[in-house]
Amino acid sequence: MTKQTDIIVSAQQFDEVIHLIQHARAEIVRTANSQLIELYWQLGAYMSDKIESSQWGDSVVQQLSEYIARKAPELKGFSAQNLWRMKQFYETYRNADEKLSTLLREISWSNNLTILSRTKSEEERSFYLQLCVKERLSYRDLNRQIDSALFERAMLEKPKLSPLLREIAPSAEQVFRDQYVMEFIGGKEYKTENSMKSALVQQMKEFILELGKDFIFIDEEYRLQVGNSDFRIDLLFFHRELQCLVAFELKMGSFKPEHLGQLNFYLEALDRDVKKPHENPSIGILLCKDKDNEVVEYALSRSLSPTMVAEYKLCLPDKKLLQAKMREIETE
Repeated sequence: MTKQTDIIVSAQQFDEVIHLIQHARAEIVRTANSQLIELYWQLGAYMSDKIESSQWGDSVVQQLSEYIARKAPELKGFSAQNLWRMKQFYETYRNADEKLSTLLREISWSNNLTILSRTKSEEERSFYLQLCVKERLSYRDLNRQIDSALFERAMLEKPKLSPLLREIAPSAEQVFRDQYVMEFIGGKEYKTENSMKSALVQQMKEFILELGKDFIFIDEEYRLQVGNSDFRIDLLFFHRELQCLVAFELKMGSFKPEHLGQLNFYLEALDRDVKKPHENPSIGILLCKDKDNEVVEYALSRSLSPTMVAEYKLCLPDKKLLQAKMREIETE
């Protein structure tokens, strides 16, 4: 008589099976989306060619939509308006380079339409296409970034970084921003750093969207013990791409050079007592209500720590004003 023995299977092996299923499903969705965008591209190219060669008049697109609805009612999404969008989509990007053409097929049709309708230049379209792919932005998140004039802010003001930060993290200028918009915490003036910090923690998902999705939140009021004294970092994050801890210190008023001394102390304590051996040196961000850029430049020029100074705004910026400033710069 054969004795049956129980085989002990680890949870890790089951997790591996789940990972395989999830990965396959993600690939199916990605491939399906790419095929859909390719279909819309081909339809747009077909219609554009027919109209430009005068084989079709503008009214033929409406007739085509009605014909599809009558002949194949199971095919949805081919209204006259959507067909015109496919034609516009093709004509906008038909001369784009290979890199940009690849990005188009990696984001959803709704995100493509948002970028197509809400951007004004090839440079701006490229900016948001790359952002969508890098940050995996949803339709809602993409619209929020456009509302916050992220492109204009990125073009007008480069982040104020210390020399050491530029040296140890060459990509920091693409990771950090000169100004952070935090309208999601109510748009009101906060009286203390603690009250503002609490509001940010409550809206952490939105805050990370503004920071960038490679940020991982670790803790608020992160405790550091140095000697017999305790110190608290307002907000502590880890950045996946830079592979380092990032400490945020909030200041309700204008930037003052002495603020850097406190932040430098926190970074030293993090590197000595918290940072793991394989991680890069910690980075510090001073987030102030406003700043004088010349004062910031002087303060950072001899800083021996990887730090930067940024502003926060509690309401969405005036996009028209930022766009006017960009036009002024372009005509100088």
